[in-house]
Amino acid sequence: MANQYLDLDTLKFLLYEVHDLQSILNQSRFDDYDEESIDLFLDSIKEFSDRELFPFFQEMDEQAAHFKNGEIIVHPQVKKYVKLGGELGLISGLFDYEIGGLQLPGIVVTAAAYIQETANNHLPGYLGLTLGALELIVHFGNEELKDYFVPKMLTGEWGGTMCLTEPQAGSSLSDIVTSAEPVEGGYKISGQKIFISGGDYEGVENVVHLVLARIKGAPAGTKGISLFVVPKNRVSSDGTLISNDVTTFADFQKMGQKGYCTTHLFFGHKEDCRGWLVGEPNKGLKYMFMMMNGARIAVGRGAAAITMAAYQASLAYARERPQGRSLTNTGKKDVAQEQTLIINHPDVKRMLLLQKVIAEGSLSLILLSSKYHDLSQTHSDPGEREKYSLLLELLTPIAKTYPSEMGLLSVSNGVQVLGGYGFCSDYILQQYYRDIRIFSIYEGTTGIQSLDLLGRKISMDNGKALKLLSEEIMKSIHEAIEYNALAPYGSKLGEALKLTQEVLQFLMDFAKKGDYERFLSDATVFMEFFGNIIIGWLWLDMATKAHKKLNSGNAQNSQEFLNSKIHAMKFYFKYEIPKTKALAEVLTDKEVLTMADENELFN
Repeated sequence: MANQYLDLDTLKFLLYEVHDLQSILNQSRFDDYDEESIDLFLDSIKEFSDRELFPFFQEMDEQAAHFKNGEIIVHPQVKKYVKLGGELGLISGLFDYEIGGLQLPGIVVTAAAYIQETANNHLPGYLGLTLGALELIVHFGNEELKDYFVPKMLTGEWGGTMCLTEPQAGSSLSDIVTSAEPVEGGYKISGQKIFISGGDYEGVENVVHLVLARIKGAPAGTKGISLFVVPKNRVSSDGTLISNDVTTFADFQKMGQKGYCTTHLFFGHKEDCRGWLVGEPNKGLKYMFMMMNGARIAVGRGAAAITMAAYQASLAYARERPQGRSLTNTGKKDVAQEQTLIINHPDVKRMLLLQKVIAEGSLSLILLSSKYHDLSQTHSDPGEREKYSLLLELLTPIAKTYPSEMGLLSVSNGVQVLGGYGFCSDYILQQYYRDIRIFSIYEGTTGIQSLDLLGRKISMDNGKALKLLSEEIMKSIHEAIEYNALAPYGSKLGEALKLTQEVLQFLMDFAKKGDYERFLSDATVFMEFFGNIIIGWLWLDMATKAHKKLNSGNAQNSQEFLNSKIHAMKFYFKYEIPKTKALAEVLTDKEVLTMADENELFN
């Protein structure tokens, strides 16, 4: 079976044609780049991934990261990847030239990370978390913190993490108890953090933890949370690195992503852990959410990458595996015929097309979110920056959730394409299936993202973000209905958009009456409903761009490639968009079945 894990043509089509990379490069921050230089950069990332990531993917699953003699043992390739990735600019890409960055557009950095994650989703997290921690120090740290930590983190010599979750609190950050007590030169840190990805590993001489903790005497709840830099090792009086009393107590052995270590850390086990405040006291959660929002999009990107890699693997298998025979005109099989490849069976095509629309739709969503982030930061017009910031806020929980939830369904279909072989460790599909399962849990579960979408983002700024998004969708609908071949699909999307208004009107009545539990009781159903419509919009946009290219006769892609995008859009609108009606029926049903006392429900 071919070692194909990525459709680079689709990535570039989405990047250049659908999401108009040039509109980002037109911003003054990116004057040094053009599409040709970006193309060379992405090609180099693909070559790097072919050489340094994909060959170790299955091996890292078989040789899992593990805790031994007080330290985390990881696959040897982790050390090599971190070193080479730092040299290649995989950490420094986003940052300003002044501090040693490459000042690349975020959408390009996203595309580069996506390529790596399709090749091996166990490795990129080590650098990704370093990048996220570094962003917080750069944006909110004082000059002393920047001077000390930034240079070594930019190159990958030092790693980075985010430390939020605690054993007794889980996702409820208002309940964290890790404490910070002022001492000379900083703070004494004490507490535990769990599920810390990349929390400790061989390959870097130091790991810099961004830790949420409470300064003693701070207000209760989220208002009393501060952010600290807490390195594994700190500098002694003679300038050498010594232990900072950050102890790895254990690791978590996982169902998937076994090469990406997850640790249980204790800060101050010997009462000698020092941390340094980032920004102002009691504003830690606000600062951390900057990293968390980026991390949520990164989680969606990782899920989208696994979905694509699994699709490519099952497609390759279907093109090589002979089994069964095509039906004759009489409805019977002619056993005298040679066996046909399974890709010729309509039901296999259906499963592969479902994988395709989820994989490529998810990628489009991630790239669009990254585009909005770039424009919210760099657009010359303040009004446009605000617009894109609102659009980004609204899309973020969907960008995290749709690839994670629907990606799991997509990979499950890939396993089904392989039949019994899909369940066997000889083939890679079972690993993708295990790896992707965590993504709907990372950085806030689907339930948390759904509450965020319906409870906060939809009504944010008196519904301004939703209004702006609806306008963007209507632009795509008007563009599509100019073409007779696409007009029926534009009309279907318009009907789905109207259905959204009906659903929200029904649900908002509960919020207006103060019945917030009822208002949010089906938030996860709403997430599925709304995410389905958003991906339909992105597929209509893809098909429109493909149709334009076909009509212009000036396309870099083949006719077969462009026609396949239009065909995939039609598949999505036949098989996926109709589900919105059933979900709307659930959402507007007056009967409530999930709010009764547990004794009424489960006895």
